[in-house]
Amino acid sequence: MNEDDKKLLSKDSDGLLTYEYIANHISSIDDDLDYLIDNMMRVDLSGQFIVSAARYLFAIDAEHYNNAISRLITAAIEKDREHRYIADLLPLWGADYEDHVEELNKSDNNFRRIYKRLYPTGI
Repeated sequence: MNEDDKKLLSKDSDGLLTYEYIANHISSIDDDLDYLIDNMMRVDLSGQFIVSAARYLFAIDAEHYNNAISRLITAAIEKDREHRYIADLLPLWGADYEDHVEELNKSDNNFRRIYKRLYPTGI
């Protein structure tokens, strides 16, 4: 990432530019991913593009981007106060996550936090 890219991304108003940068430069972002996530967390007040970035990185290579995905999920939980986007993260724990809610609640803090926000009294 060069200085012109950073200057452009510093003008990102909602996270879309940063998300697009990640998507368009996926083969060369490894060294800049922390910067990109920090930038997205700074500007995406609703969590919309943070959730999209987590889902995108998960689809590309969940294992390789595990740390970045975890950071994005944590940020999404904090940003998405109206719970409009975080439900889209639940399938990251598998298409059958609903069959394993109790187990996932015990083993994964991010899953537990999302699930508790979406279903505060359980299902």
